[in-house]
Amino acid sequence: MNLTEPCSTGIGGDMFCLYYDAASGKVSALNGSGRAGGKCTLETIRKSLGIPDGTVGKIPMNSVHAVTVPGAAAGWVDTVERFGSGKLTLEQILAPAIELGEKGFPVSELTAYFWQRSEKSLRAASPNFAEMLKPDPLAPDGFRAPQAGDIIKLPHLANTFRTLAKEGKKGFYTGRIASEIIKVVQDLGGHLTLDDLQHHLDQGSEPVEPLSLKFTGQGSTGVELWEHPPNGQGIVALMALGILQHLESTSQIPVFTPEQHNSAPYLHAIIEALRISFADASWFVTDPNTTRVPSSELLSPSYLAHRSKLFSPTSANNSILTPGDPYASPALSSSDTVYFAVSDSAGNAISFINSNYGGFGTAIIPHHCGFTLQNRGANFSLDAKHPNVLEPRKRPYHTIIPGLVTNLPDNSLHSVFGVMGGFMQPQGHVQVLLGQIVGGLNPQQALDAPRICIGAGMPDEGDVYDSTVYVEEGMPADTVDGLKKLGHQVQVVTGQGRALFGRGQVIRWTEDAVEKGVGVWSGGSDFRGDGGAYPA
Repeated sequence: MNLTEPCSTGIGGDMFCLYYDAASGKVSALNGSGRAGGKCTLETIRKSLGIPDGTVGKIPMNSVHAVTVPGAAAGWVDTVERFGSGKLTLEQILAPAIELGEKGFPVSELTAYFWQRSEKSLRAASPNFAEMLKPDPLAPDGFRAPQAGDIIKLPHLANTFRTLAKEGKKGFYTGRIASEIIKVVQDLGGHLTLDDLQHHLDQGSEPVEPLSLKFTGQGSTGVELWEHPPNGQGIVALMALGILQHLESTSQIPVFTPEQHNSAPYLHAIIEALRISFADASWFVTDPNTTRVPSSELLSPSYLAHRSKLFSPTSANNSILTPGDPYASPALSSSDTVYFAVSDSAGNAISFINSNYGGFGTAIIPHHCGFTLQNRGANFSLDAKHPNVLEPRKRPYHTIIPGLVTNLPDNSLHSVFGVMGGFMQPQGHVQVLLGQIVGGLNPQQALDAPRICIGAGMPDEGDVYDSTVYVEEGMPADTVDGLKKLGHQVQVVTGQGRALFGRGQVIRWTEDAVEKGVGVWSGGSDFRGDGGAYPA
């Protein structure tokens, strides 16, 4: 995907994954995100950006100061070593991608569209832009973004993969590739150093404990949604489901029928639950290794019940919601992206997500490396009082989140799934999962159903405080009218703008109702993208 859709993902970005082990029923998580540089202090970056005293400011998406250490390369190696079968070497795994880069491949429709939209950014970001454009003697300077169906070769990226395949993580975080990363960053005024790359090599990807929430609402027989913990934003989906469960238990919302799926009352409840959840996450989600994140308090039934008081079944809350105080909850005193899902014949499954953040990230290309550097650092706050404030060797708030669902009470696998697209991701998790529970939809139907997005879900198109509810074309007219009557500021999105609603993949496991122990894999792939669900 780094070769064929570099406008969404790459080795210059980060990754997260959730892994389900069929033998034990255990869910594991791996954090493959990188950190800010050791010299990237708040004072240094504010001064480099020219932000005056008394102004909070922000790190622009296209700024070299948005570059954090790429975690994906180490994440790929660590994922294979930790969860792989041991039957394939990294050279075998990367061989098909290397061949595509050297021999060329036809560019798909959506990828071509986003590649062309980003050509100006690539040209402006670094002097090495030609490495990710198509040579064409008819183009003004001999290079252009590819069109749909064009054959493009990315030999420099193929060579980067070949180095990683032969030398492992050391081949990326030391030597020629590392030197070129630091050179282009420092030439553009950035502060990353070779020591920062060595630090990530030494640390490796971090095994972490996943977060989960047991959901028994909406007529469900019971599922447990698993999300990667902060610095990822998966907790948004868990909080939203927890709020919906509380609203149902207190009769503020009904058990919706399949016919009421994507109705105005149904979506109103989801919208409001997500708004409340984002208000907390946008403040509290950060790197837990540097700042405590109150995940257990945020997910406690008492705190979710308290936050549910912000919900009204008859009207939208269009005000900017402030974060709550989970530290004061009774629970404490009493105690841009590419996603793929893979399963195997033994019942193991992985939910894996990898991203540059916004499109090509910063679009900065290290010389003869063939990939762009991410802009994940743009998610740091420059407010000294904010938990997610920029600090040296700190990981920022992350939008990319893999999802995994198990069945209650036996912890058997229900599905692995994900929905790509900035701040849309937890919103997509909630909608795709509830589509299966409430609407009785199969994975493909759940992905095909029209979606809503609060705020502007993509990182380069807005923020979670935007009070607009974006509704995808295809949503019933009665639903759109109903949301407006509830006071929502509704905007229907059509055409290519529907990229706002993300692109998802689902693999689901079900057992035959009569033939006990006989299971069936089913899958779905979002029609908004160029992907597919393939048996092998």
